[in-house]
Amino acid sequence: MQIVKFLTLGAALAGLSACGDTLGEQALIGAGAGAATAVAVDGDLATGAVVGAAGNIAYCQRYPSRC
Repeated sequence: MQIVKFLTLGAALAGLSACGDTLGEQALIGAGAGAATAVAVDGDLATGAVVGAAGNIAYCQRYPSRC
């Protein structure tokens, strides 16, 4: 079961590298990755989605050339 959580976490983190072209896409991709990470670590889904969305937006706005 631990390997499944590890793989889910890895996939969620990899999803953050796909920033999205618009602010909405960035929020949606980040929210999905955050929620998937929350599932992997047995955290709160809503909190994971909010943190993931905020993190992805912040990253993409700070480093637009990397997205």
